[in-house]
Amino acid sequence: MAQRYFTVTWDQLHRDSKALAWRLLELGPWKGVVAITRGGLIPAAIIARELECRIIETVSIVTYDEEKKGEPQVKKPPAAAGDGAGWLIIDDLVDTGTTAKVVRAMLPRAHFATIYAKPAGKPLVDTFVTEVSQDTWILFPWDTEAQFIPPIAKGQVAK
Repeated sequence: MAQRYFTVTWDQLHRDSKALAWRLLELGPWKGVVAITRGGLIPAAIIARELECRIIETVSIVTYDEEKKGEPQVKKPPAAAGDGAGWLIIDDLVDTGTTAKVVRAMLPRAHFATIYAKPAGKPLVDTFVTEVSQDTWILFPWDTEAQFIPPIAKGQVAK
């Protein structure tokens, strides 16, 4: 399967986070927001601002780095959120659902929302904005920098 890339700019991330906030507004009020670090930190800040949530908790789960995937490890639990009742969990993306399953087990009564969702992880979230294919790698603005990219046609293999 070919690897596809979807580049998200800071402006698009802000628009998509705000669109998610609009969907979550009618479901509140919320006691607070739990940001899944690190990808959920910036969307959580934007959403917390839009929803007037002042309490932001974090949960840190490491499942992979840039090169390999491993077993999920909870580095910091979301102690302030209890069982999640009245809380909103925010992440940038649900991919395979590995992280989402761990967070769901810790906060079973929370509402889970992501900006982007892939098919394998989509059933684990309550609200999301955009679905992307499972073979798409999302390039978030905190992971990229501007540089020249050759035209698509130059990278095509003759058939």
